[in-house]
Amino acid sequence: MLEDADYIVSQADGIRISACPVLVDKLAPSNFIWGYYLCIENNSNERIQLVGKDWNITDDAGNSYNDSSAGFKGELPELEPGEYFEFTSETPLASANAVFYGSCKILSEGQSQIKEIRIPTFSLSVSGNQTIPTIH
Repeated sequence: MLEDADYIVSQADGIRISACPVLVDKLAPSNFIWGYYLCIENNSNERIQLVGKDWNITDDAGNSYNDSSAGFKGELPELEPGEYFEFTSETPLASANAVFYGSCKILSEGQSQIKEIRIPTFSLSVSGNQTIPTIH
């Protein structure tokens, strides 16, 4: 988890997703490295498998980036009720402001249809006093 961070949370079908953006580095006036932390909690009564994601970033210049792929860095986590999965990643952007949105693809035990659970939409926005939280 990120210490001293503000989390944005969404919840659907017993799945809770907490998200937090982090400005990792400002390389130049128009080059930024953004990190993000997601925690996916299974608060349902069923075992689930996280099978993929469909994440989008749109910056203030109108550029869009998409990651629609299977798994999470090669993993297809299975979560029993009460368990959670934490995920961190980074992305370079040539903009000081962007929006991150999308969904996680989840398969419940005994089901054949994949559900898309929305992640909370959050902004990647540089402020003058932004500090870099510590990931634990």
